[in-house]
Amino acid sequence: MSKSPKICATIEARMTSSRLPGKVLKPIQDKPVLELMVERLKQVPSLDGIILATTTNADDEPLVDLASRLGIDCYRGSEDDVLQRVLGAAQSHGADVIVETLGDCPLIDPALVEQCVQEWNKGDVDHVCNFHPYTYPIGMEIEVFATDVLADVARRTDDPAHHEHVTTFIWEHPDLYRLRSVQGPPELSAPDIHITLDTQNDFELIKSIFDALYPNNPAFDLGDILTLLRNRPELLNLVKDVHRNVF
Repeated sequence: MSKSPKICATIEARMTSSRLPGKVLKPIQDKPVLELMVERLKQVPSLDGIILATTTNADDEPLVDLASRLGIDCYRGSEDDVLQRVLGAAQSHGADVIVETLGDCPLIDPALVEQCVQEWNKGDVDHVCNFHPYTYPIGMEIEVFATDVLADVARRTDDPAHHEHVTTFIWEHPDLYRLRSVQGPPELSAPDIHITLDTQNDFELIKSIFDALYPNNPAFDLGDILTLLRNRPELLNLVKDVHRNVF
């Protein structure tokens, strides 16, 4: 009888963001942003662990301390080679399956994470994501793939762009990897909405969302977020002029 694969979420986070340094430790509801994201990932039934994938930069020591306080694993690797950092995080903690998340997505919906994991569990697939094409808001990005698949990518490419963005080589090679995309239902489709943490204006929007929803229901979901934004459209004015980096 084969044992079930160990499924772990990795959170890529560092303190030296060029647009908003220290963003993952900025406080919302008296907690660091990263702690709120970890709370949400801990609600995902299929996860066997959460690994903070941070860097060896001394500036990231506070993130290591926070991971210890929150009882999650931590791995420190290259600041620039994010692929090797995520791969090292998974391999060093015995993860068979990686659920890749980004520290600038603190509003991530646990139900969407679970949905992507279950899609991967169906088999006959090497990579599952929920943003090719985008249907959910920006800030809900989730990718699921076997650690062995990422190790295969690392062997095949030394292109710095592939190593910075982790999975672009997979997307670019459907001849090598079986890809599957999870699309949002109409009521959750809002690809023009950005709720990702890149700038101070983004922080103000995300803080407003948490402040409105978290006190009454810490487990609020994407539907609750979209209802709030429909009822208070002025909140989106906070980020309407933010320039987004596209790769």
